[in-house]
Amino acid sequence: MIVARARIIVFMRLDKFFKVARLAKRRSEAHEALEHGRILRDGKALKPGQRVAVGDMLEIHYVNRVVVVRVLEVPLRVTPAVRPASLYEVVETRREQPDEWI
Repeated sequence: MIVARARIIVFMRLDKFFKVARLAKRRSEAHEALEHGRILRDGKALKPGQRVAVGDMLEIHYVNRVVVVRVLEVPLRVTPAVRPASLYEVVETRREQPDEWI
C-alpha cells in the first residue's frame, strides 16, 4: 500500500512572521522596517504584505548589525506552542557602523 502525503505550503505575511519569530518586538516595528527597505530577499527590498515561505533567505539590517536568516518553518497558526527559535536559523551575522551606510 502506498500512502501519499499532501504537502501543505504555508505562507505568512512578512511583518507577522517577524513578530512571531521574535525577529522584531512588535508587528508595527517589523512593518516599519519593511517599509524603509531594511529587510531584503535576493538583494531586493520587501513590502510588509509579501509572503514568507520555507527556504527564504532574509537579510535584516538592524541599527549596527546585519543578520542573514534562513526560514525553516512557517507556522499554520500562532499558538503558545510555537517556538520562535525553531522557525529560522541564523546563517550570518556581521557588524556595521552607521558611517558605512552613507
